[in-house]
Amino acid sequence: MFNGPWLRELGRLPWGIVLVIASLAGFGLVILYSAAGGSLEPWASKQGIRLAILGSLMLTLAMVRPETWMRLAWPIYGVVLLGLIGVELLGQVGGGSQRWLDLGIIQLQPSEFMKLAIVLVLARYYQSLPRGFETRPNALLPALALIAMPVALVMLQPDLGTALSIAFGGVVVLFLAGVRLWLFVGAAVSVVAAMPLAWTMLHEYQRKRVLIFLDPATDPKGAGYHITQSKIAIGSGGLTGKGFLNGTQSHLDYLPELQTDFIFATMAEEWGLVGGLFIILGFAIVLAWGIRVAMAGKSQFERLLAFGLTATLFFYLAINMMMVMGLAPVVGIPLPLISYGGSAMMTVLILLGMVMSIARANAKPRG
Repeated sequence: MFNGPWLRELGRLPWGIVLVIASLAGFGLVILYSAAGGSLEPWASKQGIRLAILGSLMLTLAMVRPETWMRLAWPIYGVVLLGLIGVELLGQVGGGSQRWLDLGIIQLQPSEFMKLAIVLVLARYYQSLPRGFETRPNALLPALALIAMPVALVMLQPDLGTALSIAFGGVVVLFLAGVRLWLFVGAAVSVVAAMPLAWTMLHEYQRKRVLIFLDPATDPKGAGYHITQSKIAIGSGGLTGKGFLNGTQSHLDYLPELQTDFIFATMAEEWGLVGGLFIILGFAIVLAWGIRVAMAGKSQFERLLAFGLTATLFFYLAINMMMVMGLAPVVGIPLPLISYGGSAMMTVLILLGMVMSIARANAKPRG
């Protein structure tokens, strides 16, 4: 039987946010069911099983004390970094990229976990750093190295979208930790100046994605096909959509990757603006909650960890939605809790479980 203290800790979990998360994930299952033509196979049933297992994992991680996350920060980062190195040496190739480690019973994508590990280790790093030292070279260079190593390894896979996500989470933590604004401005100017060189270092398919983003009409039946069909699906949905199971772009196979990268377009065709607002509002609630948790954190570590993880979730959402609307190049970032896939769902639910652990630890006792 569960004892009293355990039940009290369980009661401190943010069950309202858990309900919002469950509602978003449940809507995702409905969309996958429709995308398969009104069938649980091949996506909705597997996604439902993953959701049940990983949702339980999220709640379990929410019971972990923030101090435990702080102790484990360096080991977690080290293990994930070794995993990225292992991908380069032994990784499985799929879709033209080398991103997975085959452990026999499961295939893991270490780059997904690095999105969390980079925020965790930098929050730990700045927890131990005296205030006022953030911008000093001997303090800043190690932090930049912690970001640069995994970003470089992920770029070798190649996976530009995930590399940008890792970099984004790390830079957010640096900024919130107190690194001076002029350094970020200088870095941005340097990036702009280095764009011609960076362009030559991109793979051919990555350069094509950028060109197609700028003008999809240049190759509407080739590289621009994805974004063109996505826009058609979203636009045809109108205010309330064509109705459940009545999507034509998806059911007639015009819309590629309808269950993963472009699932928002799949949804918008059938549910219209109303469905889109449901997803946006749901995630807005989760993001606002994450910011509140960060602001209420009792230590520098808790605040940076919660802010950094919330920013990482925002990056997922913003890039995916901008991508399917033609506002950003196609970089293969899924829509959290909605898109089909195990690695991305695991990452997002672990992320939410870690933020919940901070919220639970700082929640006032009830009654």
